[in-house]
Amino acid sequence: MTDATRTLRALCLVLALAGAAHPAMALDTTREDVRAFAEEMERKHSFDAAWLDGVLANAASQPRIIELMSKPAESVMAWHDYRDHFLTTERIDAGVAFWTEHRGEIAAVEKSTGVAAHVIVGILGAETFFGRITGKFRVVDALSTLAFDYPPRGTYFRAELEQFLLLARDEEFDVATVQGSYAGAMGSAQFMPRSYRAYAVDGDDDGKKDLWGSWRDVIASVANYLAEHAWRAGEPVVAPASLWFPVAPGLVPGALAPDTTVKALRDRGLGFETTLGDRAPAVFIRVDGDAGPELRAGFHNFGVITRYNRSILYALAVNDLGRRIESQLPPQ
Repeated sequence: MTDATRTLRALCLVLALAGAAHPAMALDTTREDVRAFAEEMERKHSFDAAWLDGVLANAASQPRIIELMSKPAESVMAWHDYRDHFLTTERIDAGVAFWTEHRGEIAAVEKSTGVAAHVIVGILGAETFFGRITGKFRVVDALSTLAFDYPPRGTYFRAELEQFLLLARDEEFDVATVQGSYAGAMGSAQFMPRSYRAYAVDGDDDGKKDLWGSWRDVIASVANYLAEHAWRAGEPVVAPASLWFPVAPGLVPGALAPDTTVKALRDRGLGFETTLGDRAPAVFIRVDGDAGPELRAGFHNFGVITRYNRSILYALAVNDLGRRIESQLPPQ
């Protein structure tokens, strides 16, 4: 077991114990904000009042969800630990097996959308370990907790709760049994409800958008999400980089998406190789590697991956995991 894995497991244990100390409580449906939400759903979307009251009364507000939301791995782990958590032998081997089994579907989706196969596979590996870890929280509990008991992002999660109820009606889900992450993300692709409704695809043409049971739907949906967020076919995600000068004060890391150009980064002292032109969008990336700062240049498609998860570390892990899996694929 790596130090990164021990760190992550220790963090999860601490958060689990904290959640156990504050047990879940039924959502108070008499609260003004809860009532206002229910009335809006009835007015805007013609939900049956009795059904909706039953759904909300059955929801539980869970302090553990708030604990987890307040301490995501991206905010407490250095890049070398975060990377080592995802780029394990077990996950890479699982990725090779997954890609080999679904090679035809992945290739077809890559051809039709232009989205790089290694990124599709990297996302599925990072999100759910290729469907092994899809979350054990009831989605109605997660979204209700964050919608009404997590003020920093209450507005966002009330909108997601709205979308979840609409999704359940559209796809005929059982609201009481659908499970997902502590943030309410669902299925092997970990789509939030709004994204599920907007970007999920019926890849196997069976009339359903099933992100739990159909890998054709899952693969097509991940690619569709990235394509709809302006993925550029054939363009790179990142390139390794180094400084031309001992000090480069003009290079400032931290942006999630390109905030300058290839030429501007080079003019400020960053050396890297790319076939992209001088005017191509680019971003300077600096993270904590094993032996000190690790530098990269990110490009347009790097920013597209951060639309899936708003994290520099996540986008790097997705790209690196996908590339590592790709390098170990057996010949066709």
